[in-house]
Amino acid sequence: MSAAILSWSLWAAQIMLALGMSCAVFRMLRGPRAQDRVLGLDTLYINAMLLLLTVGMASGRTLYFEAALIIALLGFVGTVALAKFLLRGEVIE
Repeated sequence: MSAAILSWSLWAAQIMLALGMSCAVFRMLRGPRAQDRVLGLDTLYINAMLLLLTVGMASGRTLYFEAALIIALLGFVGTVALAKFLLRGEVIE
């Protein structure tokens, strides 16, 4: 019973995260300002990271956890670089 509930909840979480990713892509494409597009990108990488974590939990492989960690680190650095570019007009001073 417990394994069935875990399997169902992981499946439901993956579907909801995929819907969240589609909403983030919509915000990236249709955002009226650049800040909205950066926020959509930030949301997209967080949802992608969480989707990889749920896939890793469902399959039991550690490779997905390492890929999620890399996506989290690169996504954070990318968000900081884009925010700095939007604020000052240059990334490297």
